[in-house]
Amino acid sequence: MLVSRKAAQLVGSEIIKLAGEINALKAQGAEIYNLTIGDFDPSVFPIPKGLEDGIVNAYRNGKTNYPPSNGLPELREAVSGYIHKRLGLDYQPNEFLIAGGARPLIFAAYQALVDPEDKVIFPIPSWNNNHYTHLSDGVKVALETRPEDGFMPTAELLAPHVKDATLIAVCSPLNPTGTVFTKEQLESICDLILEENARRGEGEKPLYLLFDQIYWQLTYQGTVHHDPVSLRPEMRPYTVYIDGISKCFAATGVRVGWGFGPAEIIGRMKSILGHVGAWSPRAEQTATVDFLNDTEAVDTFMTEMRAKAETRLMGFHNGIQAMKEKGHMVDSISPKGAIYLTIRFDLVGKTAPDGIVLATNAHVQKYILEAAGLAVVPFYAFGGQREQPWYRLSIGTAKVEEMPTLLKKLENALEQLQ
Repeated sequence: MLVSRKAAQLVGSEIIKLAGEINALKAQGAEIYNLTIGDFDPSVFPIPKGLEDGIVNAYRNGKTNYPPSNGLPELREAVSGYIHKRLGLDYQPNEFLIAGGARPLIFAAYQALVDPEDKVIFPIPSWNNNHYTHLSDGVKVALETRPEDGFMPTAELLAPHVKDATLIAVCSPLNPTGTVFTKEQLESICDLILEENARRGEGEKPLYLLFDQIYWQLTYQGTVHHDPVSLRPEMRPYTVYIDGISKCFAATGVRVGWGFGPAEIIGRMKSILGHVGAWSPRAEQTATVDFLNDTEAVDTFMTEMRAKAETRLMGFHNGIQAMKEKGHMVDSISPKGAIYLTIRFDLVGKTAPDGIVLATNAHVQKYILEAAGLAVVPFYAFGGQREQPWYRLSIGTAKVEEMPTLLKKLENALEQLQ
């Protein structure tokens, strides 16, 4: 059947493909520790009780009709106050847009800023920027980052490409790596954008920055989250923020996200999503207002949430480092934020117990899945090269009591390699 070129050329999700393999093994009775998905097991990471009660009560009180297309006024007011109190950013309610999670907001930002054939710069690995650029008919400028930079883009990496670009899309803390921008890294990128916009003539479209900070409240080991406008107030006309409750409150299915930035751009994004109908449900919005305004409840929940996530991330990181010290060809990057750990498996060329040589990273991934029961996502699912030895491990479904067994099974699988 003939479809549009855009639909025909859209690349499928590698993570969904991997999920199919995992489900097939489970159907055969295999015990799989599925640490692939950037989501939460509600039995391990439940949403805040106050938020849950608020949603139930809102539905019971008849909050079931259409919300305003840019979000409830009281929620935009609450989010404005929340961002000001916790990040020091001064954005007015009319500079916020509420939507059904972060995804529609990212899509709307691309649609509002990117014309066909406009260049979009993004680092790899990163989540879905390749797909959003394709859906916007933009030209992808995907730049490979380095592990020594925490897989974060640097101004030096971006500089050769900014002259005729429209958008730079970044995320910190970063999905899939769990790393963050240092203050110096982000300052340098802001300065690069400001210099480029100062160079452009009147009437020329500026170079914009899409700053996805959906994980900003989940940082560890004393890590400080930095954002563009706090570091360089002159970035305000060029920066669109993406944020929401999905990750910090383990509320991925609740679907309350917000974008904020220049009122003109936010207004265009509102118009786009108004036609799409990607609104956050009224009941969930109502409950989020009450929860964000309950400072004590938010602080209590976030303290517990960060502790639970950090325990799991550091447990896996320390376990991998212990295997590395024993001589196994593995490594991991100390987690700074989000719910992800970056792991390296340098196992290409090793021979499995059945005599099969692990000739590619696809073989390595399959061996780790079948021999250790560990499912992780290779970085090529996030735009990286297929033969990169790096993988994302997500702790959203990890149970602390199962971690020692999982790590032992992984070590046993490594010991069997020749």
